[in-house]
Amino acid sequence: MEETKVSESPLHYMEYLRIGTVEFVSPNEIKVQLEIEAPESVALHLDGARPFPRVNGYVLIPVDDAYLVGQIEWLTIERSPFPKRHGIKDFGLIDLPYPLRKMSLNPVGMLRKISHSEDKYDFRRGVDILPTVGAPVLLPTERQLRSIVESGEKRRVRIGISPLAGNAEVYIDPDRLFGRHLAVLGNTGSGKSCTVAGLIRWSLEAAKLKRNDGKNPNARFIILDPNGEYSQAFNDPNLNARVFKVASDNEKYSLKVPLWFWNSSEWCAFTQASPKTQRPTLIQALRYVRDNLLDVSESRSHEMRRFLRTLVAIIRIEKNKGTPWANFPKPKYFYEKLKKWCKSLEEKLSLFEEDKYEKLKAFVDKLNELCRAKEEPNSNWDFTFEEIEELLNLASEAHSAFGGSDEDIQPPDVDAPLPFDGDSFLRCIEATAEMFNVSEHVETLLMRIRNLLKDIRIIPIIGESSSITLEDWLANYIGSNNAENGCIAVVDLSLVPSEIIHIITAVIARMVFEALQRYRKIYNEILPTVLVMEEAHAFIKRYQDSADGYESAVVCCQVFERIAREGRKFGLGLVISSQRPSELSPTVLSQCNTFLLHRITNDRDQDLVRRLVPDNLRGLLRELPSLPTQHAILIGWASEIPVLVRIDDLPKSQRPYSDDPDFWDVWTGIDDEGNLIERSVDWQRITQYWQASKEGEENV
Repeated sequence: MEETKVSESPLHYMEYLRIGTVEFVSPNEIKVQLEIEAPESVALHLDGARPFPRVNGYVLIPVDDAYLVGQIEWLTIERSPFPKRHGIKDFGLIDLPYPLRKMSLNPVGMLRKISHSEDKYDFRRGVDILPTVGAPVLLPTERQLRSIVESGEKRRVRIGISPLAGNAEVYIDPDRLFGRHLAVLGNTGSGKSCTVAGLIRWSLEAAKLKRNDGKNPNARFIILDPNGEYSQAFNDPNLNARVFKVASDNEKYSLKVPLWFWNSSEWCAFTQASPKTQRPTLIQALRYVRDNLLDVSESRSHEMRRFLRTLVAIIRIEKNKGTPWANFPKPKYFYEKLKKWCKSLEEKLSLFEEDKYEKLKAFVDKLNELCRAKEEPNSNWDFTFEEIEELLNLASEAHSAFGGSDEDIQPPDVDAPLPFDGDSFLRCIEATAEMFNVSEHVETLLMRIRNLLKDIRIIPIIGESSSITLEDWLANYIGSNNAENGCIAVVDLSLVPSEIIHIITAVIARMVFEALQRYRKIYNEILPTVLVMEEAHAFIKRYQDSADGYESAVVCCQVFERIAREGRKFGLGLVISSQRPSELSPTVLSQCNTFLLHRITNDRDQDLVRRLVPDNLRGLLRELPSLPTQHAILIGWASEIPVLVRIDDLPKSQRPYSDDPDFWDVWTGIDDEGNLIERSVDWQRITQYWQASKEGEENV
């Protein structure tokens, strides 16, 4: 029957679609008793046939001038003494048990008609009016069903269809999807990688179509790919994706994360620096080595100014800590520092003239005086407050004579990305350790850094200080002006050694975040960028609050936690893809406002996901263990209503390389289509590549 034939009478229209009656109402649940005449498996109403009733399907309840939209949570059958068929008081003489069907609904939103001349509706999430007991429950028409699923003001990018809503098209708004972080969760083989690749590709295609000028969108997607799945997924001339690999054939696209990018936390995590002596020495050495290259044309005066600046800072610290007059042996340690400073400065006195010489000599004389006093028989090691105050004043005067000032006391930011090379860093650590009189305590620290600088697997990644500039790195990895060099950067981490993979991932993510911070500071605008983290459970891993904040995995996780908390303000959206949500950082998950949930079978993972969604929607998640591949539940900020989506197909050439292994086809040598399959092995070639021999590199 056509819809126009029944729409003449509203009462007839409602009666024609009626399937049940409300018998229980609460803010988060509505129970319905179905009519005996209600469809059992297929509804033949108005606009064709469709399955009914279906768990997670939709029904309507008239309330005032609108419809309450209810999502079916469960269906059941109860036994009744006799059927209560509508309009018939006496059904028969024999009192026999008869089954009555009931269902439970989750109220999810309101559907209102927006045009009286046309059959148009507007759906809004949230319920402002609840029905009363006895209210009719209606089967939605095809147009009403589509209005529910195809709701939202900015339906810009199609991602799939909804099988439970007459295959209505599911669109998303990229501002909502990427602006407030997205989590794509599901077991291996459920379609996560294809979903992520599809979201990126379909968003860019829709943006390019909107521009209508043939140019690429001014978009930026950075994919951190630990398994090398996405290297071929965007191998499309129209996308012009930049794929960065370890020791790539194209030097421009070789993965580079120079050691001078690393901040103090990342260095401490990599070197496992102990907190008492190694960590302060390492941090101070970072300050010195970054400052050394601020002025390439180094003069003796400038070098002495830096040295005096360091001495002034150390004396102030020692004075404030009270170390010179603390219990033995701390005063002795301070005396040994003074003795070394005195010897070092005496050797350089003759290099300077006039005021610089006089001020420096006055400081050296005071050092000699203090040292000789401690060397006399029966003298104690303690220093008085007045002695330290005078020593500090003389050091400050000498520092001023060489052009220093109070603002110059602190060297540049220890975490500023100023270039330096590994050898200079080692020399600075040795000099700082000698200055702090802790040389014997930093040997293991030096050994770890030397091993880093000699490891042939790591050298191509950390590079030399001159191998790439900060400007070039930002343009390559984030994207040049107007994304002229492409919208997608894939960072292939598959061959990064396990010793540094967490540090490398943390550095890349942090550099992107801090670059966007400074972009907003300078331009007073944001530069929308999306950072995608595949296999997120390995890099954004839950850790104990008592864990050392300088462990590599913890440092990596903390970077992403900061992005999750603050990234939105600077235009950085985060997409995490994981097969083990229970292992993810709760901080990051709590900041994700949209979820695409594929098949999840693990009990712990299911429990975690249920805690992330409102109570009245948990019934929807009961379908997670049985979801087919390529199906997902879209829930959260990017969707007006929780909806089951069949994700659109991607051609095989556009899919990430994450297919299940074809054991049978390889074993038999024939695929399902009868084509021959050959898998030969040349272990010599693999050995040569593995050992990084020149011959092997040429043959690969």
